[in-house]
Parts: sequence; structure tokens; C-alpha cells
Amino acid sequence: MTDGARRWYPLPSPVSTARRATPTATRAAKKTSPIDPLAGPKLALAGRVVTMDDAGTVKPDAVLFLEQGTIVAVQNRRQPPPPGFDTVPVVETGGTLFPGLIELHNHLSYNALPLWSPVPKLFQHRGQWPDHPDYRKLISGPMTVVGTYRDAQGKAALLAPLVRYVECKCLLGGVTTTQGIMLSSNAGVQRYYRGIVRNVEQTDDPALSEAKARIPDVDAKSAASFLARLKKEDSCFLLHLSEGITKPEQPDSIARKHFLALEVAPNQWAINDRFAGIHAAGLLPEDLAVLAQHGGAIVWSPLSNLLLYGDTARVDVAKQAGVRISLGSDWSPSGSKNLFGELKVAWLYSQHQLNGLFSARDIVGMATREAARILKWHDALGTLEAGKRADVLVMAGQEGDPYDALIRAKETAISLVMINGVARYGLPGLMKAFGSEGETVRVGRQTRRLFLQQETGDPDVGSVSLRAARSALKKAFQDLPKLARELEKPKPKKAAPRALDAPEPVVWSLALDEIQATGVDQRPRLPFNGPRDFTGPKRASTRATAVPLSQLLQPIALDPLTVADDANFLTDIANQPNLPESIRTGLADLY
Repeated sequence: MTDGARRWYPLPSPVSTARRATPTATRAAKKTSPIDPLAGPKLALAGRVVTMDDAGTVKPDAVLFLEQGTIVAVQNRRQPPPPGFDTVPVVETGGTLFPGLIELHNHLSYNALPLWSPVPKLFQHRGQWPDHPDYRKLISGPMTVVGTYRDAQGKAALLAPLVRYVECKCLLGGVTTTQGIMLSSNAGVQRYYRGIVRNVEQTDDPALSEAKARIPDVDAKSAASFLARLKKEDSCFLLHLSEGITKPEQPDSIARKHFLALEVAPNQWAINDRFAGIHAAGLLPEDLAVLAQHGGAIVWSPLSNLLLYGDTARVDVAKQAGVRISLGSDWSPSGSKNLFGELKVAWLYSQHQLNGLFSARDIVGMATREAARILKWHDALGTLEAGKRADVLVMAGQEGDPYDALIRAKETAISLVMINGVARYGLPGLMKAFGSEGETVRVGRQTRRLFLQQETGDPDVGSVSLRAARSALKKAFQDLPKLARELEKPKPKKAAPRALDAPEPVVWSLALDEIQATGVDQRPRLPFNGPRDFTGPKRASTRATAVPLSQLLQPIALDPLTVADDANFLTDIANQPNLPESIRTGLADLY
């Protein structure tokens, strides 16, 4: 896949992965053979099935039949099984089956960081909070250290643990698809980490078009070039838009200029049905009408918006205009731990600020069917129907309204998470029934299992358990000043290569768009009032960095994987000054 002049290299193929497997990983594979969905057994799981189809079909007692990572049939239990499934044992889940949760906005690399508590002031737009002293101390500084640290052998020692940890954080929240983690090398090559949770930017599946979440700087600085790029692509563009607030009496806000700069000519906008604006909090009703007219969508991140700006996107107006809406938790420094939590915030906001405008089914739809439609994945994901990919979330219990039950459920109610027909996380009994026992993890003092083996995954991450990842990150976060001092030491001169053509070893680092210039943008930085008036925030490289990180940073806590295991999260939420009362005091009731 290419993106302008920059080539995006895929991660190793299954063959190269197998060759590079460590002895530890090889022994583990012999003990518990990895399940390839194209070669694994046929499966059948029973429960109440919430299909999320167009008709809103809920089957109170049904069986999901799976083969090679695909749903073969969704049938009422009394129907005979489809051909070839006569002898396949039906696994009783005792729960309610939903499509896996699809997240369209998450800076996954930052999700080991704790919540910014409290957010120190009310900000007006995205260009302000990165200039607050806390930002470098609590967010950009720690991630710079984690993302670039090298051990004595020159290896990016914290990269694999970080990737493993944040991906497991998704799984424990029922998330089966999210935005990817981009890596950069000292050779100038960039690629996405290939892992267990689906990555919208690199799918490795011809039926799932690959979304674009970054565009070359040259296209990000010209509305006409940006429009031309939109027209050439069949996939979805997930780009930050109007991060901030706009009051009707002050329509010339910086956040809104970000949107107005998309107008190429009268009634010609750099927007089409492949454009999804992340945040879109600064759009006025007339702007949302334009977005709807040109087929654009928005990705709503209510908790992050409310924490930083005290307000969020006008989703009520967006719904009335016919704009498609999905959800994203943004990142842990100013958002929910995962999409499971963001469902709760969206529900509370709808109930109390919008007079119940969105039903529970609407909110769940934003994280399943609507997200799939925005991605142009609706023929393969987003609902539980024959022919779709087998991404499944099972919640405990079968009573009451299923949508309301999902929003009100605790994290410990997640019984099973399945991706492409492979059980990845869940109750020990269910995981054993599907041959995916894996690693033990405790959630809210309850035992769960994680199955992390993957033949096509990144081999460096594949050998890292969640326990090892957590241990490495905890130690690193406590040693931040020490690690920063090591990074600040002058680097010794490189020895001359033994041969002129001797290659330099490739070393990977996190591509931290929020901190470092990477040659691509997550948000168009378009000129509004002339070529010098760019609407995007200042580049990270232009921010003041006078104090060395070794003198600025202090030990910080690793963010727990779940709210159930975080003694501080709900208290911190209750003490956030920018949140509306309904969320500050109401969120705890949903956990």
C-alpha cells in the first residue's frame, strides 16, 4: 500500500514470522497450537443473539455457526443445524451475543498513561492544551521516553510491552477493531503493528478496505489537494476536525476555521462520503448541514471533549441532519479506558443533556453497524449475519432490554470476545471450550483467560505475555527520570562499517504524531486567511522544550486495564471540573 511518496510496509508475513519465532514462543506453540481461522474447527455458540441488522432482530434463543472465521448461519435453536454442523457441539454461552465493538478514534500508543486529573482549566481548542506545562510532564514527555528508549543492545525494549498492554486493554473492553499503532524506523520506513485486534488502517483482508488516518503534509496544507486525494480513494478517511468549541455568538472560533478551510470554492468542499471528521465539536448547525449534504460522517468522543472543553459535538443537530455518527474513546489521558466506557458516557450525555434523544440501541449501533458503514465494511462486519466476519462480544445474562443491559453492564459481565472466529478473551470455561485457554488475567477479582498467540502477528510482541508487559511498563514508568537521563547522554560515534554496503540494523520506534513530525498529518492544516494562517495546531517541534526531561519527569502510575481494577478512576472523574454533573456523579452508577 502506498501513501504519496511514502511507502507503508506491512509487517512480516506468516512465513517470516514463523522463522523468527523465539524458542520460548516455539515451545508455547507446541504446548497450545495457535488457531488459524482458515484451518480451525467449525464452531457453534448459543445464547440470545442481538444481530444489529436493519430490522433490529433479536433472537432470544439462537445458535451462531462459524467456519473459517465467518458466520455460516444465525438460527433459532429449534432449527436443524446447517450442512456439515451435525456433529459440531454447541457451546452454551449463557449470555447475549453482540457484534464486536468497532472503535474509530483511539491514539492507542498513549493508553498506558493515566487520566489527566484534574484537567487544570477549560480549553477552547486543540492548540491550547499541548502548551500547558502539565502536558509535557504527564503526556508527551513520558511517551517520548517510552517510544524512543533503547536498552544496552540498542533494542526498543519498551515497544513490545506497550503494544501488548494497550491491545489487551481493548480486548478487556470488548473492542475487536480500533485504530492502529504506527511505527517508524531509523531507515525512514513506517509501518503498522500487526496484532490481534483488527486495525482499520491495515486489515490484510480484501473485504475490509483500509482506512486512511494520516495524509502526507503536502495534501494536508491545500484544500484542493486534499479534495483530489479524497476523490481518488475508495476507503474511509478518519481525520481530526474542529477540535474545540464554537459558540453561536462567536462563529469565528479557531476550531470552526478548521472546518471552513475545507471549502475549496463556493459550494465545493473537501468532503465526500469517505470523509469522517473526528471530534467535530466546533461545528455549528449550518456546518453539519454541509457535512450531511456532502455525505460526511463524524466520530464522537464525548468524554475527551467534555474533559478538555466542557462541551462536545452537536450530535443532536448531526442526527437531525442525517450525519452518520460513530464513537471513539480518544486516549486514556483525557478519555475512557476503552469503547465500552465511552458507550456509557454517550448514553449519560444523551439522557441528561439531550433529553434521551438517542436510544440505547442507537448508542450500541454507533459502536457496531454505524462504524462499519462509515468504514465501508458493512458487507463484512458490524452485524451478526450469515457471511459476515465472526467478531463477537458475549455479555453475561439474557434478561431485559439487551442494549440497555450492555450499556449498564460492568466490565466483569464480558464473558467472551471473539475476533475472526478465534476466542481471544473470556471466561475460563468458554475459552477452554473453544480451545483458546491461554494466559490467566484477573478482572475485578474474577478470573479470565487471554489467548494471545497469533501466527501472523508481530514476532517481537508475540513472545511477550500481558504479565511481562505490565511488569516492564510499571518499572519504566517508575524509572522515567532515569531513562530520560540515559536518552540525554551524548551518543558515541558510530564505528565505520566493515564494508561499504554493510546495512545498518533497523530499529523501530513509536510514530507519535501528537509529539513528533512524521511527514504525515492526522488533521488537515489548511490555510484560512491566507497561506500563513494555518488552521491546525503548532507542530510539536516548535513548542518550548527548554527543561530536559530528566529534570521534569517524575514517576507515574501505569493506567490499569479496567475501571474494575482502578481504585482512582471514578473518583478522578467525580473531581473533574469541566464535566457536567450528570457524568461526574452518574458514571459510577454504570460501573
